[in-house]
Amino acid sequence: MEKFTLKVEGMMCMHCVHSIEDALNQQKGISNVEISLKERLVSFEADAALKEKAIEIIEYLGFEVK
Repeated sequence: MEKFTLKVEGMMCMHCVHSIEDALNQQKGISNVEISLKERLVSFEADAALKEKAIEIIEYLGFEVK
């Protein structure tokens, strides 16, 4: 497992944070999700192959991953 940190644009409130957190936590193989609303960062642990899946999930929710 590796730790990844993504810059996510469009998070404006705790509802946004919970939406991303819930979606990533439901994905098998992704764990230890941490989100900083202030810094607009999403961190998680996963196998390298799941990094792209996490990005797809976040973008599906309407956020932009930088």
